Amino acid sequence: MSWQNLIRAINSLERPDTGNVTVDGREMTTLEGAELRAARHNIGMIFQHFNLLSSRTVQANVELSLEITGASRGQRRTRALEILELVGLHGKASAYPAQLSGGQKQRVGIARALASSPSVLLSDEATSALDPETTMQILDLIRQLSNDLGLTVLLITHEMDVVKRICDSAAVMSQGQILEQGSVEQLLTTEKSLLGHALFPLGEIPETTNTIVEITFTGVTADRPVIAQLARTHGIDVGILGAALETIHGHQTGRTRLELPGERHVVDAAIADLRSQGLFVEVVK
Repeated sequence: MSWQNLIRAINSLERPDTGNVTVDGREMTTLEGAELRAARHNIGMIFQHFNLLSSRTVQANVELSLEITGASRGQRRTRALEILELVGLHGKASAYPAQLSGGQKQRVGIARALASSPSVLLSDEATSALDPETTMQILDLIRQLSNDLGLTVLLITHEMDVVKRICDSAAVMSQGQILEQGSVEQLLTTEKSLLGHALFPLGEIPETTNTIVEITFTGVTADRPVIAQLARTHGIDVGILGAALETIHGHQTGRTRLELPGERHVVDAAIADLRSQGLFVEVVK
């Protein structure tokens, strides 16, 4: 199953040969007719290329899904203006898509997806067509809407910055298979995690006869002078081979690759010391 199939399966546009698809407590594969339409009404979606109707105003684009469900003109107008205010497009209701920037177009797409008050929002590479600054603004908006409206957001992305910025949990897919999944913090501290190494790439491991370890710092551990203490306590000339540090969900998180020369028992004691401090230590060589 590709990520396109996954999106279509969640909306029940495709039915899996085996297994279940449960969205907000509903088993999608068993629904038909009115029940299926009602379930889909509870799922909003935003797209990479916005998919706005150029002949409609911003407000009319947002109202589209409500027209399909039979809402009155007054209800559509009230809801559209409310959502446009929420996504930061106050005063743009009468504008047309051609008059908007890429970031504004995506805000219209988000507003349209939220018009029916869904509990689940699907994002299909929604920021890949945007510049980096606008991408961060859109991600912050999605995060805020998720918190304020109680939305569950499923993002499809190839961009690690998106995962760092917004995701609580993640799943890595390749050739139709889920290779690993879990909370971002959990995956960062899982040995040989694909996502952990992708989020904090440290380059190639050099040729050396010394022990090489990678330490993952999360939360308060990122503020400690760990390397200085390690060198002082164990008398090791620690070599720093690489480091990456980011703020994830308001916490400093990162990974550092160290070279630890010395006798085996000294190095083992140093590694045990690091682990006793609550640090995740992976011996890579």
